Amino acid sequence: MSPGTIVVALGGNAVAPPGERPTIANQFRHTRESLSPIVELARAGWRLALVHGNGPQVGDELARNELAGDQVEPLPLGVLVAGTAGWMGYMIQQSLANALARAGSDRRVVTLITQTLCDGDDPALTRPTKPIGHPLDDARLARLRAAGEAVALERPGRWRRIAPSPQPRAIVEQDVVRDLVQAGVIVVACGGGGPPVYRHPQLGLEGIDAVADKDRTAAILARGIGAETLLILTAVDAVYTGFGTPQARALPRLSLAAASGLLDGPELGVGSMRPKVEAAVAFVRDGGRRAIIAELAQGLAALRGETGTTITGDEA
Repeated sequence: MSPGTIVVALGGNAVAPPGERPTIANQFRHTRESLSPIVELARAGWRLALVHGNGPQVGDELARNELAGDQVEPLPLGVLVAGTAGWMGYMIQQSLANALARAGSDRRVVTLITQTLCDGDDPALTRPTKPIGHPLDDARLARLRAAGEAVALERPGRWRRIAPSPQPRAIVEQDVVRDLVQAGVIVVACGGGGPPVYRHPQLGLEGIDAVADKDRTAAILARGIGAETLLILTAVDAVYTGFGTPQARALPRLSLAAASGLLDGPELGVGSMRPKVEAAVAFVRDGGRRAIIAELAQGLAALRGETGTTITGDEA
């Protein structure tokens, strides 16, 4: 009997870590290195959907567009999100299929370009907040400022480009994802949070030049396809109080009420682990059995409750 259905959210930084040139060879290498937990989940019989981030990659695509703007027609941000979902999905799909074959598994893998439904009048569309791309050097920072593009100081001395990030409401193709997952296919979906769209009263679905948060999108997908577990893999081994201070304390287990209280307090600022905890809380609040936030390499141990932070509807 299958252990159940799980949605795994994997950060784009896992494929293009800070401080390293994001060549395609390096990204393929990191992709292959990051998929070990997914292979083990597949071999254990989990029904699987995999959601990945694309913050570094879509920022690079935007830079390529701008650098080549006098030669070819630039593409809008929403289209670039779909484009990165395609080529990153290809990279993950190929690497995962190879790893499964080496492990003796006949599980199939497919990438599906999915659209993330948002509100066309979401106030977030006029207030860019989502960092994309890599840290900016002085020359690129000056060029972006001169062009009127939004940038923000991420920490002292480190500037990033930022983009609008509307609240995801639904996944347009969730029924297709559900049917494939129920059939045992491993589906790479909602890449980069999925290209955001809204419903126009006359035209139907229309694209938005923005990026959706991949963790929040993964939570919506997980509920939509009936997953019992949402596993968010990141660079930090757990949710902490006092993170970065001598008083730092990992939180191995949180009730829904405790996690909600953490979000209501000052502990989690804008950025940091906040979107991940928000996604985990939303998933459990909407009926999911458990959400787990853990370090990439510790995903399987976190599923067993040995590490990471597990959020459930029960008292922790």
